[in-house]
Amino acid sequence: MGNNQYSIWIEAEEWAEGWDIHDDNTDVIVTFEDGSRWVASCYTYKNIYTLAEKNRQTGECLQGKYFWGSDMLLVDNCSRNRIEEVIEHLIAEGDFERIFDTCEVF
Repeated sequence: MGNNQYSIWIEAEEWAEGWDIHDDNTDVIVTFEDGSRWVASCYTYKNIYTLAEKNRQTGECLQGKYFWGSDMLLVDNCSRNRIEEVIEHLIAEGDFERIFDTCEVF
């Protein structure tokens, strides 16, 4: 990954009603200069609890007994600032490619 330039697209920024940075989840796509695209879904810790409670009531996921998400990345809040901070850290630590998945088409 090195010092590549990249752009970050956060799905929640497209939502007309906005989002609760402390209790929500959003897909994130990172596009590097070489055209490669990487995706992860950022969930706040609080949102996992909220989803489990909802599932207990709706019966989904065995009444909330489990939860999973593809390419899940847990964060304390899903603001752009936090997502940028986490991505920068993951790249610097060499963990980015283990957490984000390649995204061929979106």
